[in-house]
Amino acid sequence: MRAKPLAFAAGLLLATAFASQTASRAQSGRGGQSPVYAQQPGAATPFSGQRAYEHVKRLVEFGPRPSGSKELEAARQYILEQLGGDPSAPNLHRRGVGRMSVREDVWLAETPAGKVRMVNIVCELPGETDDTILITGHYDTKRYKEFAFVGANDGGSSAGALIELVRAFKAMQGKTRFTYRFVFFDGEEAVCREWDECSKPGRPDNTYGSRYEVGRLKALNRLKNVRALILLDMMGYDKLELGRDDMSTPWLVDVLWKTARELGYAKQFVERAEGVGGDDHEPFLKAGVPSVDLIQLSTYPFWHTADDTLDKISPHSLKAVGDVVLASLPRVEEKVKGGAGF
Repeated sequence: MRAKPLAFAAGLLLATAFASQTASRAQSGRGGQSPVYAQQPGAATPFSGQRAYEHVKRLVEFGPRPSGSKELEAARQYILEQLGGDPSAPNLHRRGVGRMSVREDVWLAETPAGKVRMVNIVCELPGETDDTILITGHYDTKRYKEFAFVGANDGGSSAGALIELVRAFKAMQGKTRFTYRFVFFDGEEAVCREWDECSKPGRPDNTYGSRYEVGRLKALNRLKNVRALILLDMMGYDKLELGRDDMSTPWLVDVLWKTARELGYAKQFVERAEGVGGDDHEPFLKAGVPSVDLIQLSTYPFWHTADDTLDKISPHSLKAVGDVVLASLPRVEEKVKGGAGF
């Protein structure tokens, strides 16, 4: 991602009033029940910040993990093991883990450095309908020759949190109307050193994995089923302050920030604007999918430096994001069912 200039308006961004006064919901007309967490608004979720932190720690231990590297391959095998997939299989396609399926989507990305093998990791829990909510983040790190960039926050925090989100979601969910898909994107980072250095019209040098996923869904005529996307990126800092990304879909931002206040995480989900361009939610926004980016960029001083290391990561910050994401899902479902778009 890259920092984007902000147009500061007078006053702070305010959350709009959400029609429902509780996160609990009754059974849908199609027989689906809300996940268990929907019944207790404000209650803690099974998401463990410590577990997520341990995943980040393990990923950082692999070293720099740029796309196409053996280090990213090792990280991918670790992620697959944690998700319950079979990393020894040459290609994981629809390999069931209970009701959850785990697969690798593999392609050769055209980059300024030539063709690079990239792999998205996809976990899917089918619901009663094809209506789908995506929960996503990237697991690659930016390539630098000058220093070892281990990306504890930028690439590590999102991947570690996603692993734990899958575990917590499986532990708490009941019968769901919506299909949930957790996607670990490869190739979020630009191959060239500067973000726009090698970009061409219609072919940006970044967001390879998210652009691939949008193209894949379009080809299958399934993009229309994706009703919302939540993106995690750089959200593990021990001084976590997530601002409202001004590219994100306003109603999704409002839902997450309202839930954060109810859970006591107002200090982590703050009322200021955050300007981000070129992140993995952008291809989905352009395709018409309501999307939100949970990211701390403008106030994270170690972005794309050698100091983006494990000591900057806090289990409490990871817990805050995990709790808010999980506890927000019933409201997201209700908004989507009510016809919410952009």
